[in-house]
Amino acid sequence: MSEPNGTSARAAGPLATRTSGTVRVVGSGLLGASIGHALTARGVDVVLVDASPSQLRLAIDYGAGRAERPDDRPSLIVVAVPPDVTADVVQRELETFPDAVVTDVASVKLEPLRTLRERGVDLTRYIGSHPMAGRERGGAISARADIFVGRPWVVCRDGETSAYDLSLVEGLALDLGATLIEMTPEEHDESVALMSHVPQLVASLLAGRFVEAPDGSLRLAGQGVRDTTRIAASAPELWVQILGANAAPVVAVLDQLAADLTDVAEALRDPEVPGARRAVADTIRRGNEGVERLPGKHGQNRRFDTFVVMVDDTSGQLGRLFGELGDLDVNVEDLRLEHSPGAPFGLAEISVVPDAVRRAVDGLQQRGWRIASTTHD
Repeated sequence: MSEPNGTSARAAGPLATRTSGTVRVVGSGLLGASIGHALTARGVDVVLVDASPSQLRLAIDYGAGRAERPDDRPSLIVVAVPPDVTADVVQRELETFPDAVVTDVASVKLEPLRTLRERGVDLTRYIGSHPMAGRERGGAISARADIFVGRPWVVCRDGETSAYDLSLVEGLALDLGATLIEMTPEEHDESVALMSHVPQLVASLLAGRFVEAPDGSLRLAGQGVRDTTRIAASAPELWVQILGANAAPVVAVLDQLAADLTDVAEALRDPEVPGARRAVADTIRRGNEGVERLPGKHGQNRRFDTFVVMVDDTSGQLGRLFGELGDLDVNVEDLRLEHSPGAPFGLAEISVVPDAVRRAVDGLQQRGWRIASTTHD
């Protein structure tokens, strides 16, 4: 299918494993170890390499792959190292393994590519890529085989890329359950500035305001502020590299955001001034429109209805809730959990297709569940 900006996307199909031979993964942190786990689970021979012996040993102990051997001849190499050394490692791997296709999973694509071109490196066997997947915590201990399932995986090919080499990288992404998206390096970096890098900064800036907040204020924190600042619990060292390598696109978005914040602040400085309240309302309304454009489950721009169920804080209640929704033939499209401080129950906000909300609510109430609220169009 076609994307609005000219990019293209393809979802994984129920095919046999496309990746074969030996895959060499350089870097055994969160992404590298997760790739190793996913491929190993599909029977692929995975070799792990890492500059840190302890990190490598941990990833191997967790089953993400094996140690390298002198006779290894990988067909595909995945470079999963921090952005500031990506170009160095890609160059080394291309030179060390002249028959292998090399890809990287760095979150910035243009800077490593520019560095490699300036060095005159032969890039006919190199294809940059980037899975839009991650967790707040890094390292092999946080790695998961399913981290890429349903997530976009950007592939940046050029005119020199052969169909065979491209099939290796795309096959890797599809084997891991990702959805393929083709972009140029420039499109990728501009997109992740808006969709990933600036959101990280916004979350960190807001969470930073909590450092000196009174304890009484912090006790009022609900699920909304926790959701907004969840990604603030990220590694500063890594993000300094990411933001530095993608500085220009990030600054462009920050300048726009700063102007928007200034406009809202000016409107609220004297809310009785004619037009001030409308300016605030327009800001909220524009946010609503932006959220509507975000693709949901399976990449669909689809609205779901929600209802909130009160769940007793006892063992097995969530399992019973999902079991009874299954009995009612209701598929859960999304789920959010919130536990009220000091309360003997939690709140499960469940999203379903509009046609199912009434059946779900009525059926659960008949089974003794307490429905706190419903929201539907």
